[in-house]
Amino acid sequence: MNVNITTRNFNASDQLKERIDKKFQRLDKYFSREIVAYVMLSNEKGSLQKLEATINAGGMIFRAEEVNSDIYYCLDKVVDRLSSQMSRFKTKMVKRHKDQKEILFAHVPDAQETHEEFKVARTKRFAIQPMSTEEAIMQMELLEHSFFVFLNEDADGVNVVYRRKDGTYGLLITEK
Repeated sequence: MNVNITTRNFNASDQLKERIDKKFQRLDKYFSREIVAYVMLSNEKGSLQKLEATINAGGMIFRAEEVNSDIYYCLDKVVDRLSSQMSRFKTKMVKRHKDQKEILFAHVPDAQETHEEFKVARTKRFAIQPMSTEEAIMQMELLEHSFFVFLNEDADGVNVVYRRKDGTYGLLITEK
């Protein structure tokens, strides 16, 4: 596994980089080919540190992040979460393809497999109203939802606002 480490307002020692590389090499057992892991280290408000990791493996994205005052604790938690995600995915793939000896993460489920695995429990239809981002956030809060789809009158396109874990808001802008 190739590990790309980037930092933002953070000085990573060689010892930390080696430890990150060593921990991520353990995740190699889930892959049948060379994969790249992207690790971002940053300082947060106060004395908190954040470690984010993303692995894109053949169309499947595995991602985990942790915020703590100890960056080594963050590393352990992120690797544990990624390992858990990959193990669950591999188990599903083994069950789906019992006759194959090797599970490749290059496998992308086709529409029929996705339909069998993920069933839509409920469908809603609604008219998209043109509004500003601030109005969409207010509407989302009034509905007590974690996201809201709207027609952005400023950008002239369909957008989504969502509430992030840290209490701030995010905006997804669609493109054609």
